[in-house]
Amino acid sequence: MSKIEVKVPDIGDFHDVPVIEILVKPGDQVQPEQPLMTLESDKAAMDVPSPAAGVVKDIVAKIGDKVSMGSLILTLEDSATEPTSAPAPAPTASATTTEVKVPDIGDFHDVPVIEILVKPGEAVKAEQPLLTLESDKASMEVPSPADGVVGELRVKIGDKVSQGTVILTLASAAAPALAPKAEAPKVEAPAKAEPAKAAEAPANLADFSGVFAGPSVRRIARELGVDLTRITGTGEKGRITKDDLKGALGAGGQASGGMGIPDVPVVDFAKFGPIETKPLSRIKKISGPRLHASWVNIPHVTHTDEADVTELEAFRKSLDDSAKADKKAPYRVSLLPLLMKASVATLKTFPTFNSALSPAKDALILRHYWNIGVAVDTPDGLVVAVVKEVDKKGVIELSRELGSLSEKARAGKLSPADMQGATFTISSLGGIGGTNFTPIVNAPEVAILGVVRAKMAPVWDGKAFAPRLMLPMCLSYDHRVIDGAAAARFMRHLCGVAEDMRRVLL
Repeated sequence: MSKIEVKVPDIGDFHDVPVIEILVKPGDQVQPEQPLMTLESDKAAMDVPSPAAGVVKDIVAKIGDKVSMGSLILTLEDSATEPTSAPAPAPTASATTTEVKVPDIGDFHDVPVIEILVKPGEAVKAEQPLLTLESDKASMEVPSPADGVVGELRVKIGDKVSQGTVILTLASAAAPALAPKAEAPKVEAPAKAEPAKAAEAPANLADFSGVFAGPSVRRIARELGVDLTRITGTGEKGRITKDDLKGALGAGGQASGGMGIPDVPVVDFAKFGPIETKPLSRIKKISGPRLHASWVNIPHVTHTDEADVTELEAFRKSLDDSAKADKKAPYRVSLLPLLMKASVATLKTFPTFNSALSPAKDALILRHYWNIGVAVDTPDGLVVAVVKEVDKKGVIELSRELGSLSEKARAGKLSPADMQGATFTISSLGGIGGTNFTPIVNAPEVAILGVVRAKMAPVWDGKAFAPRLMLPMCLSYDHRVIDGAAAARFMRHLCGVAEDMRRVLL
């Protein structure tokens, strides 16, 4: 038997990520891809899979330890043995067969398959959609990596998959018809060991070892301060689902700060007249709990101000006229990309507004990149698309990208990457109306800008009242990070930049 050192794989741009759960103990037999332990970054929980079959020898990491890519977490003894079953018959064709796996789908796990778009024996082209997944934020298609013929389907509708899950086999397009594949002997997987508990877990990190729940449920429970050990799961084999978590909150489960959340009284509305029950859209079912969590956990304050955008609107109209006249690819220029540039210039002056509160809530994470989330109104509800590296793009490029993202959002085609990584969000109701509103901070961000419709108003210029186009703007912020004076200065600076966009060049 050989010794295998298991290290943390590539987990993206994350460092010093705490271990929140150890799923095995010394002596356990594990299979390839079986989760060994769970890490939790400031954005998502992720499992570290076993790289091979073997027996757990020594566990180096413990709950609460902070690890990074390459950190040693445990050692395995390779338990590979000679196969006891008869050897498989030699292939009748020289064509290669490839296992198609779920590609990188962002920080998502256990995503259900909602549609299978091909069948065995069907010829497919590279990039042709094979099946559709639906995460808690968007639908996404898994494309074929190459031309070929579909062999065996390994998943069915309703199965939950993650990055790396094999979904089907694909034979090269030139391959002759293959004989039916003999079913491989099924190997009984060893019973999953009871997760090992650390002798001492940090006081500020809830220990959910032994709780049967997915990473996303654990993360939400920690954010809301819910004790999963007191919840009875209704999922398969007693798994705690998001619905179980919502039910616990509705029944008065403990939220952060120890405040109970009472349920809303049930009313029989039919007693008072005719009613119609219309199910919430998928987006609203998902966004509702997230907004609730942000509202409960973040002490919101909203500061409002006005910017004189008379000259800015004239500049916007000139850009829009040129954009609509583009013969190759006409587009529109709204006020939003100009406000995005003004916001980035202001965020650079006030970096706290581009930060995030650390998971332990004892430090600020200052982000040196500027990705702006934009709330998009769709037929099914509000979604936030994220424009990356706004500081490096011009108004024309931003206008084109916003148009493309808006179309994808309304068609329900935003990918996970299109909705992740925002450092600051803008919610604009300018095309609809209103005088002001209180947008909810999009955690883990610490501030959000709300914009309503600009209006003409008489403004005193020192000698007389002159008609000026005034734009009301509303900044909601996390009062744990930002105080009122800082918010007022931020807004005054933002209004000044909007009034004279030449300041963006400074």
